[in-house]
Amino acid sequence: MFYHDKRLQYQVRVDKPDPQFARLLQQAIGGIEGEIRVCLQYLFQAWGCRGPVKYRDMLLETGTEEISHIEMLSTAVALNLEGASGNMVEKMVKENPVVGEIMGGMDPRHYLSAGLAAMATDANGVPFNGSWVVASGNLAADMYANVMAESTGRVLATRLWKSTNDPGMKDMLSFLIARDTMHQNQWLAVIEELGGKEAVHPIPNTFPQTEENTNVNYSFVSTNIGTDPLTYEGARWTTGTSVDGKGQFSVVTAEPMGEEPKLAPPAPEGFAQKEQMADTNGILGTLSDMVSK
Repeated sequence: MFYHDKRLQYQVRVDKPDPQFARLLQQAIGGIEGEIRVCLQYLFQAWGCRGPVKYRDMLLETGTEEISHIEMLSTAVALNLEGASGNMVEKMVKENPVVGEIMGGMDPRHYLSAGLAAMATDANGVPFNGSWVVASGNLAADMYANVMAESTGRVLATRLWKSTNDPGMKDMLSFLIARDTMHQNQWLAVIEELGGKEAVHPIPNTFPQTEENTNVNYSFVSTNIGTDPLTYEGARWTTGTSVDGKGQFSVVTAEPMGEEPKLAPPAPEGFAQKEQMADTNGILGTLSDMVSK
């Protein structure tokens, strides 16, 4: 069950409405780095979380907080669009046909589809994609996915902060940037609590490594065909003990360990071209008979 407080988590203030910045803010709502993504990611991870209940509770708390961030950003979009009425659009089109084509940087759908409000899209108007949501059921894997999501989200928020001179928008974004800082540390703290990289890796740590191919499990495969020395010789991922402490890094030159693949002729019911039916295995006559029938 969820409850709602009509007050915002943090103050949203726009000193000077800017429809173009409203469009940029859409990336922080419905983009791959945006708040809808992390909100749904944490909630779906929570709803499927098995094991110690504290992790489920933590994910629910943070996922619910992210709803508040969507609310803040949607409010910011609406405030930045105030004044961008139909008259404003008409004026832009009349004064400059080119500007009219791109709406002066404003997303036309903010007016046409949403009535000067935010949408569940990115800055290009592409709808949010649920396939971006990662909820694997493996706690360690999900925590790394969450670190990535918060990291790219923080990068985006800092770029938005740099893209505006509006004091109110900078203030709101500084709050969101700070929350991203906490959330990055929060997910890393879970990994640390699980035992750190030595304990959680390789993920999943429940699969016995004796069942994997131990000839290649700590080898960096170089596909470089040049003769110059490799630029990364002696790098952390090529020499010494592996990060999980369970192997030794090495560099090996890529070489084929399998044979050239040979596929059977096309299935007649797949209706490939007749020319594709030819092969060197003596099956052509049989297939031709099947097709003719």
